[in-house]
Amino acid sequence: MDTKAYLSYWAASYKEDLLNNILPFWLKHGLDTVNGGVYTCLTRTGELMDSTKSVWFQGRFAFTCCFAYNNVEKRQEYLDAAKLTLDFIEQHCFDTDGRMYFEVAADGTPLRRRRYIFSESFAAIAMAEYSKATGDRTYAEKALALFKDMRRFLATPGLLAPKYEPTVQMQGHSITMIMINVASCIRKVISDMELDRQIDESLHALQTCFIHPEFKALLETVGPNGEFIDTLNGRVINPGHCIETAWFLFDVATERGDKELTRLALTVLDWSWEWGWDKEHGGIINFRDCKNYPPQDYSQDMKFWWPQTEAIIANLYAYKLTGDEKYLKRHKQVSDWTYAHFPDAEYGEWYGYLHRDGSVAQTAKGNIFKGPFHIPRMMTKAYMLCQDLLHT
Repeated sequence: MDTKAYLSYWAASYKEDLLNNILPFWLKHGLDTVNGGVYTCLTRTGELMDSTKSVWFQGRFAFTCCFAYNNVEKRQEYLDAAKLTLDFIEQHCFDTDGRMYFEVAADGTPLRRRRYIFSESFAAIAMAEYSKATGDRTYAEKALALFKDMRRFLATPGLLAPKYEPTVQMQGHSITMIMINVASCIRKVISDMELDRQIDESLHALQTCFIHPEFKALLETVGPNGEFIDTLNGRVINPGHCIETAWFLFDVATERGDKELTRLALTVLDWSWEWGWDKEHGGIINFRDCKNYPPQDYSQDMKFWWPQTEAIIANLYAYKLTGDEKYLKRHKQVSDWTYAHFPDAEYGEWYGYLHRDGSVAQTAKGNIFKGPFHIPRMMTKAYMLCQDLLHT
């Protein structure tokens, strides 16, 4: 393989696709110029099929626009869209107790709250990235204040409704992983000891609780002290989440110059690739059971869009950090499969949900959970990694 030609091809492809396909689709069909914010429940052609707004995606979209502005091309329309969405977040997406909603109506009328803090996490990284793009420190301060609220929500007993009855004691990987990324994003624009403390706490939890060498796996759910829970839920491996965690760890390891953390992240990536890559049909599969029992989730053998994007980032990142050709080969492997199945050549953007064999399960371009985040984030991050590799 001509590595320079390969990386040059993908750098150009990511930039072209991001600027002329993915972001234009959402700016044209999703941006709500009347109420502010973004719609995500769109058909294949971009027609609005539900005006319910995912609060997750208000933050995700604002972050995506600023991330592209900061790292690919400084287009004013990206900052304008981000500001329109951040204003909507601040005006409509917070409850009186500081918690954020999960869904709101087109005009911002509250519809639903959930026990999770993901709405807060995406709003925080959006504020941080907007601060970086504009130099407006007030948004860095808002991001930090929201982050500290998130810490308080998680640490205050009874504030977040438990998922199970008190007879079930457990902790989840998803909160642990997202807090690493949120703290890392905010640290780029403002310093505070709580950010470093959160990263250290999350790293400790991953190493001592969620990583289980006996299964060569990072588990989604474990006991309070990392105990293996031998149930359907306790045995779940989510390869996409684990691969995403690996590149979050690469970010921290790179910033800290921590070679041990890099080795840990590579181990997580290697294990998760083995669990996730479908050797029969290709692509990253949704769920596995660490004892190889049948997974419970009905979508267990489907191919969703976002695990593929995380695998593209993580393997390219691993190649940058190690120079090991196996990661570049994996990048090609997952890229070839992803680009052969997910992009919609006729109407733009990507399908989100495929059957195991790669056939399209449903054609919508977005819903409450799919929208302008994983795909444009991948294109921006992968473009950055290609540029780094080409200029070192």
